[in-house]
Amino acid sequence: MTERTQDTSPDALADHTTGLPRPRRDTSGPQPAPYAAGIPMPPLDAWFHGQQSSEHLCMTAGLLAWFEGPPPPLSELRERVRRRWGAFPRLRLMPPAASSAAVWPRWTPGPEFDTAAHVTAGPDGGHATPEADTALLLARPLAPVRPPWQLHLLPSPGGFALLIRVHHALLDGKSMVTLLRSLLDAAAAPLPGSAASRAHAPSAAPTRRALTRALTDVLPKARPLPFHGPVDARRVLSFERVPKATLSAARDALPSGRASTNAVFLAATAAALRTAGLAGRWPRLPGVCAMVPVDVRTAEDADVLGNHYATIRVPLPTHRRPARRLAAVDSFTRRAALQGRAQAQALLVSRTRRRHGRLTDALGRYVASPVYSSLLCSSLATHAGPLALGAAPLVAVSGLPTLSTGHPVAVTLSLHDANAVVAVVTDHQHRNLAPRLSGLIHDEIHALRL
Repeated sequence: MTERTQDTSPDALADHTTGLPRPRRDTSGPQPAPYAAGIPMPPLDAWFHGQQSSEHLCMTAGLLAWFEGPPPPLSELRERVRRRWGAFPRLRLMPPAASSAAVWPRWTPGPEFDTAAHVTAGPDGGHATPEADTALLLARPLAPVRPPWQLHLLPSPGGFALLIRVHHALLDGKSMVTLLRSLLDAAAAPLPGSAASRAHAPSAAPTRRALTRALTDVLPKARPLPFHGPVDARRVLSFERVPKATLSAARDALPSGRASTNAVFLAATAAALRTAGLAGRWPRLPGVCAMVPVDVRTAEDADVLGNHYATIRVPLPTHRRPARRLAAVDSFTRRAALQGRAQAQALLVSRTRRRHGRLTDALGRYVASPVYSSLLCSSLATHAGPLALGAAPLVAVSGLPTLSTGHPVAVTLSLHDANAVVAVVTDHQHRNLAPRLSGLIHDEIHALRL
């Protein structure tokens, strides 16, 4: 990562890890024979599919991974993808050609994916950095004639980068991490588990209290921020790397005990908004709320692909003292029991009657509006030790979310091994916010450890 901000305009790799078991068959997606006519999309998949053409929205999400070392030949990377990702039938799913207001959209299983089409080099006329190429590719819709994902091999000083680019209707951030880990070499590389042969569902029935909380989560309580508004068609990215040791020291800043990594990230983001003068003039009514995606997979289903999460709103405190902000965020995340709350939300969504209509479309737009949440703040981790592609070790990753209606800014924290990466994604209209916010969040994490 040599540049903080990038703007855009309109088997040498063979599997040498002989001890690595062959991936078991993952049936998290439909199999060709019994589902030739397709299957209804789950509600989250259908929502992302329906948002594709709204207000310049490009529902392409990404995971960018940096490596130090020699890049693989493209042909050998394609062969590795064929062998390791061929076990995931979800990567063969095709969405309908167009969304219909009257018919619930369906996934249709296609043939084995074509690695020549899905695994490519950087964009034509590529830039000198993977960050610039990524910004260009994120604004580019995926081809509608094949399953909506691609893997790009990008040049990078001192090494190379891989960009997983996918329509959000197909995969969430956790799924992209699963794909990345399954592609790389490690003694404990995760593989599609036998649990994936079952349809994923929230683990247990939530309590009445959890269901009540899930219902209250649909009420408006977020403060629209000064940068909210329409999203334009181009993307701008900014990255800041934070050593894991610094993040760990910030977690220890909590007087009552060790804070979570997510609490540090949210507290630092709250401070960055305050320092940048973006928290608004009315600090009490209503509050600034981060929309935080929470994975709802069980440990048994950890490697199931798809969209399996719910979003919880977390208040971002505007206190002046860093330790007080961290304590407030950590206290809320513990008291709110985010995992159980997300499970309850996921259950309510999965039970929603599968019909399109004006009311459901309006509710979907409301949940994506600034009145519902002020800012998307997403964190993810590889939960792995050293990983490598051939002779090149993986040194850092960054999740890159989509921008939704009214939300031209999103912030992420991604953790792998010894490094964390803060990323800010904006549209071109708000391009100056990207380096400003990423730099401030980086500085605020450092301030917490003092």
